[in-house]
Amino acid sequence: MFDLIHEIAQTLRNNRLRTMLTGLAVAWGIFMLILLLGAARGVLNSFNDNVDHVNTIRFYGGRTSIPYRGYKDGRYIELRGSDMEAMMRETPGVKSVIAYASVDTAKIFTERDYTGGFNAVYPEVAEFNKIKMKYGRFVNNRDISEGRRVVVLHEKNARILFGDDSSAVGKVVRSLNLAWTVVGVYTHEWLDASYVPFSTYKALTGNRDYAYMLEATVDGMKTIDDGNAVENSLRGSLAKIHTFSPNDNSAVWTWNRFTSYLTNAAALGYLDMAVWIIGLFTLLSGIVGVSNIMFVSVRERTHEIGIRRAIGAKPRAILAQIISEGVAITAIFGYIGVFLGMAILQVINAVQGNSDGFKNPTVDINIAIKVTIVLIIAGAIAGLFPALKAIKVKPVEALRDE
Repeated sequence: MFDLIHEIAQTLRNNRLRTMLTGLAVAWGIFMLILLLGAARGVLNSFNDNVDHVNTIRFYGGRTSIPYRGYKDGRYIELRGSDMEAMMRETPGVKSVIAYASVDTAKIFTERDYTGGFNAVYPEVAEFNKIKMKYGRFVNNRDISEGRRVVVLHEKNARILFGDDSSAVGKVVRSLNLAWTVVGVYTHEWLDASYVPFSTYKALTGNRDYAYMLEATVDGMKTIDDGNAVENSLRGSLAKIHTFSPNDNSAVWTWNRFTSYLTNAAALGYLDMAVWIIGLFTLLSGIVGVSNIMFVSVRERTHEIGIRRAIGAKPRAILAQIISEGVAITAIFGYIGVFLGMAILQVINAVQGNSDGFKNPTVDINIAIKVTIVLIIAGAIAGLFPALKAIKVKPVEALRDE
């Protein structure tokens, strides 16, 4: 074993410049492969970080495009909170349905200042939208059942209304000519709406019950066909309630987060595959270079190989040495490329690794293992053909070679 390592090291020293130039091609190929894999991982991490509650389907009111049962097309479909019960009853697997309403014209004000309107919601909205409470609490089930006049403010709006968001909880604001008690202040990256209980909104609007969106949470969906079947069933429930054709896609607009998730996940899988293909083709140029240098090395050592064969060296020993030299060149310079690639990814991660579309663009141990396997296979392939040529040389002809 030590003799083999010594022979490999001696061969590399005797061809330093040639080995360095060939090795740079290998290092560059691996470097680009690591960068591409890291970039793909950053996109994938960002995608996975934003796919909570993928088993939900959202419905928005639209306008009919098909005449149905005496009704003309162009009729506006107004969803209502009361639709929730029928949707849950008629479609198996529906865990819950919640309604959203918005009153943009209802200003919230204090003696100090005012802010925009409010959204009427259910408690589940806090979990769905990753709302983090800074002070107090969010709308709860008791607020819904008792129709309480309470409001939850974004920290920015709380500062506008009171000057200090930390003192907002427990204070009173006014909206729709009524007093509302602030029960919580929250923080969020992009949401800044004020929230009140849906039941309170319903009572204040004379049980109009209008909802600009209904969101259903469904268990048991595993395939795109499952997601489409549940969506069609829920659409059918709304079609019966509001008397429009179940085939009229314009009457109710939908966002099926489950089918969208599966479609996007498949696309990212193809992206990962494409990255590997591009990286491997980039690495191929380095493999060809290593193979060429091994062919030259075999040609220069034909006399040496003849002597070894004449004194009893077996073909598999010659084969093992040549292949090992190819693996050594590929591995040494390949790991240089791996190190540089991972270092660059760490810098990128430190600069913008937490952006919305690009999170933690680094490679993990699984990718490192895969790259190691690629290096070993690439090195073996690079040395295989020169090695096969070497063992085909007859000892007598090799000894005559000058």
